Amino acid sequence: MANSKSQKSVLLLCGDYMEDYEAMVPFQALLAYGVAVDAACPGKKAGEFCRTAIHESSGHQTYSESRGHNFAINATFDEIDFGKYDGLVIPGGRAPEYLAMNESVLDCVRRFSDAAKPIASICHGQLILAAAGSVKGRKCTAYPPVRPVLIDAGAHWVEPQTMAACVADGNIITGATYEGHPEFIRLFVKALGGVITGSDKRILFLCGDYMEDYEVTVPFQSLQALGCHVDAVCPEKKSGDSCPTAVHDFEGDQTYSEKPGHHFTLTASYEGLDASSYDALVIPGGRAPEYLALDETVIALVKEFMGSKKPVASICHGQQILAAAGVLKGRKCTAYPTVKLNVVLSGATWLEPDPIDRCYTDGNLVTGAAWPGHPQFISQLMALLGIRVSF
Repeated sequence: MANSKSQKSVLLLCGDYMEDYEAMVPFQALLAYGVAVDAACPGKKAGEFCRTAIHESSGHQTYSESRGHNFAINATFDEIDFGKYDGLVIPGGRAPEYLAMNESVLDCVRRFSDAAKPIASICHGQLILAAAGSVKGRKCTAYPPVRPVLIDAGAHWVEPQTMAACVADGNIITGATYEGHPEFIRLFVKALGGVITGSDKRILFLCGDYMEDYEVTVPFQSLQALGCHVDAVCPEKKSGDSCPTAVHDFEGDQTYSEKPGHHFTLTASYEGLDASSYDALVIPGGRAPEYLALDETVIALVKEFMGSKKPVASICHGQQILAAAGVLKGRKCTAYPTVKLNVVLSGATWLEPDPIDRCYTDGNLVTGAAWPGHPQFISQLMALLGIRVSF
């Protein structure tokens, strides 16, 4: 929940094959906190898409790449008044390689740099900072192969001890990879003048193989960025194991398409889990809920949270689990439209998700239809938990 006397406004600098998480996580996290975010790409107009890339370490000498979601931009780059924004975010991926050669992009970065406004850049995004001459004399980190360019640009290189490393030097915030999003976003919010309160919360994520990629990582890292302790568990798996995720997108077919996503690392073991130690439960969607809804230990876990009146936030197909647990009777609930049958037959009052990013709160229950609704979904969960971001 945001409490903003004068709303902050941020520009997200996009390009084709920017890293999937490195665009969407800060974009939707900041929106959830009450920050206005314009996503723009040179040569494209509002309503068009940038293709994204999924970058992962896979045991080879460099990261692998596969296709991510299609990211909808909401502003036209050529029409932007850069002076109206309070900060700039630069995702990594492969987009910075060519954006660093675009003079209009470099002019944009220099305007923010000259005005000493916060600039947060991650992974390969620092190529753009180097090309703009914005890192000379500054401490910076990045994905390790970017090191030679930053050193040649006059930066003081800070070796990332882990891929979650972040460095703040004046108005410049740099991160190594999306693993560092929680600190990266928190530092940027602080640089914008934001104050986070009420975040001493413990939140549990109920995960499974082929849960939707965004629907686990965006809320997970958004809540971590607020300072919450967030754990992710999966039946029959332990801390350090991973779940493969699925990229579900809307590409003009009769239903969503599916592509392989990132591998999501679990932070706690399912066996021996003490659910009473957590303040809230989050259930991502995707295909995982189909089989998790058949697991009696999962059903018992959901019943425990709902019975205790603790906040439960479920999105997309996650409501299949709620329906199977018998906790929706008499409740108002939305979900991905094809899950309507589960919701109605479970005795809930169906709330139409129109538009698809619409989310609802009914008592301790927050429900959403799909990942475009994350800003509302996270914000409504924050409200139930008493977490505030004030500017």
